[in-house]
Amino acid sequence: MSQLNFTWLSMSTCPPGRWDLRLLDWRIGGRCPDWKFVADRKCAVIVGADDADTRAGLLEQGFADALSSQVAMVELGARMLKLEGLGEMIPQYRIIGPVRLDLFYRDAYVDGRWIGLHPREFALMWRLAADPGQRVDKPALLKDVWRLRHEPETNSLEVHVSRLRAKLAVSGLGWLVQTHPDGGYFICTEARSTFPAFARERRSMLDSATTMSQGRRSNQPNLAECHVQRTRND
Repeated sequence: MSQLNFTWLSMSTCPPGRWDLRLLDWRIGGRCPDWKFVADRKCAVIVGADDADTRAGLLEQGFADALSSQVAMVELGARMLKLEGLGEMIPQYRIIGPVRLDLFYRDAYVDGRWIGLHPREFALMWRLAADPGQRVDKPALLKDVWRLRHEPETNSLEVHVSRLRAKLAVSGLGWLVQTHPDGGYFICTEARSTFPAFARERRSMLDSATTMSQGRRSNQPNLAECHVQRTRND
């Protein structure tokens, strides 16, 4: 997955959170201390110019765009993608079956609604969706999503995968993110091959629930059966 570098030009050493393009999976390639060191102004976007005359002057000087301090991340990202050649490097959307991943909103759109992905969950699915059907191992995911070059002593990756699957499962799409037999994860591109395994797993869970409930009182409601019934009605 290609990731763009950007240079931050400011008195501060790091961009404010609301303008931090690392949230769009871009990286800071360096910090430029002064305007005179800007090599290519046609690829530079000025943010924080609240005066209209100042913005007009910056545009006349050859800068790609000049924006006020009220610009939101979604607009900043859209304007940067308008720069020549940039749109071809980072797509705004990735379509995986019935799911549309939106880079600007950092969420997944299914059946006319957003499913409410956490930023890390979105970054995880965006990375997997870059190569549908291809295995992405754990070190690659930790590097691309968590920016880690070592394996931490936590199961954060597994937890985020589980939460991502749970949110997709609400729309019946929990099968999209699969665990690879050789380790890592991949986006499943053939739903049919996944449904039998899912059905077997579901029957196994129901059988286990039935066995565990054999000793309960006869008038006690079977919660597992009630849940299955509600699922079928839905």
